[in-house]
Amino acid sequence: MFRKIFDIFKNILAIIFQMHLGDRMKKAILGLMLVAGLTQLQAYTKNDRVKDMNTMAQAMNIIQSGFFYNNYETVAAGVEQLSTTIERIKPTDEETKKKDVMEKYMDDKFQMTNKIVKKINQKALTILQRFKDGDSAQASQAYSKIMGQCMKCHREIRNW
Repeated sequence: MFRKIFDIFKNILAIIFQMHLGDRMKKAILGLMLVAGLTQLQAYTKNDRVKDMNTMAQAMNIIQSGFFYNNYETVAAGVEQLSTTIERIKPTDEETKKKDVMEKYMDDKFQMTNKIVKKINQKALTILQRFKDGDSAQASQAYSKIMGQCMKCHREIRNW
């Protein structure tokens, strides 16, 4: 990932220096690029995870509201919000930077999180397709399975 970002910045720098701009303008553009790049490389923290979890809970409520009002657009909006948010979920940098090799091996949060993210995404798409096809019972069942994945993650990571 860092290699890809580095290559992009290298290409942009080459373009900037080929342009006929003043030195001040080039420095301003480089400064903005640096700030933008650094904000993209921020660590994923527990606060970020809490915000993402709140957003996912809101998305689930939107989906449920769409079920109650039999409104496909509402369900689709909830699924879209859930799918985009779930992609950001991962173990925090604190959890991934453990020193002890055995502790890293025994702690499978990263693999577990990836599996749950994949299952939630699949079930979210199932909700959308089933609801669109008029099969609200199957859509509701997929919704329940997503809730099950949420609870599984909370039990494993939060020790509920």
